[in-house]
Amino acid sequence: MTVSEREKMAAGEWYCCLDDDLDHLRRQARLAVHAHNTLPPDERGAAAPALRALFAQAASDIFIEAPFHCSYGINIVLGERVYVNAGCAILDSGSVTIGDRTMFGPGVQIYCAEHHKDPALRSRGIEIARPVAIGSDVWIGGGAIILGGVTIGDGAIVGAGAVVTKDVPAGATVVGNPARPINRV
Repeated sequence: MTVSEREKMAAGEWYCCLDDDLDHLRRQARLAVHAHNTLPPDERGAAAPALRALFAQAASDIFIEAPFHCSYGINIVLGERVYVNAGCAILDSGSVTIGDRTMFGPGVQIYCAEHHKDPALRSRGIEIARPVAIGSDVWIGGGAIILGGVTIGDGAIVGAGAVVTKDVPAGATVVGNPARPINRV
């Protein structure tokens, strides 16, 4: 039995992103993202219907500002009252789960894919997808970058411009590049 590139991606194994099935899924996401980003705000509402339908799961009261970008959408789960500010991008080759009442500042980026370190394999589109899990009541400051394989605990704060490469415990505040904990006042 042959395992598809999509199945490898979902299983967290090395896969080739230059695959027709994956390309089709990315095209569907681009169409939904385009609809969201180009609809007048009164027609778009909190999230364009095409974008909302793309997500694996989205609570009824999420709000996603335009512009927004995602790679697939099908790997994104959004809890209640999640707010995603303008200019955010979620490259969701891996699963991305965002808990209730979590807020993103403008320009937050989530990158699940890790490209192969071997240049020959990288040039052939070989990558691995690492999940991102963000708890409830988290604040991610503007311009922060969250890399694949990271879990951010409930109530944590990620400072603006931070690059999160490691897990963030519940209630912690991290800042900098790479993000490091600071004492909260």
